[in-house]
Amino acid sequence: MIILGLDPAIRCTGYGIINMHSVDDLEILDCGVIKNKPKMPHTECLRRIAGGIRELVKSFRPDVASIEEPFVGRNAKTAIILGMARGAILSELAMQDVAVYPYAPTSAKKAAVGTGKATKEQIAVMMAAQFDIDTSNILLDSTDALALAVCHGRYAVRPDLKMLMPKAL
Repeated sequence: MIILGLDPAIRCTGYGIINMHSVDDLEILDCGVIKNKPKMPHTECLRRIAGGIRELVKSFRPDVASIEEPFVGRNAKTAIILGMARGAILSELAMQDVAVYPYAPTSAKKAAVGTGKATKEQIAVMMAAQFDIDTSNILLDSTDALALAVCHGRYAVRPDLKMLMPKAL
């Protein structure tokens, strides 16, 4: 099963793509970020995010995608901007007929590190160990996305855990 993990943001959306054969047999296919410059208008950022997702789907043909559930903070403007990025991603995945499963950041951290309170750096260390990659030149947004892909994969390949999977969006 090919899984596209996504950590959405307007300026730096992380992605990680894995092929999950079984709980212990998984390989990384790609990871990186869709980066937008700080002064770029939001509409251009959204266009670039959607285009990046389109290219990833075209190149890797994921069976499913997993996306980080948004957290609601005190800053409404930030939440709205994150919602726009997430909307661009969800819209493009819907057009490409890719089912999307949402996971709380704590779920992805627990799947990757064993604790829902792990730091981004701890996630990167675990993803580096699991996939035998050098994460020194990889942004933390992409290792977070890998953790989201692993999180979904661990639920999806185990029949006894499928009932715990969230509903597709």
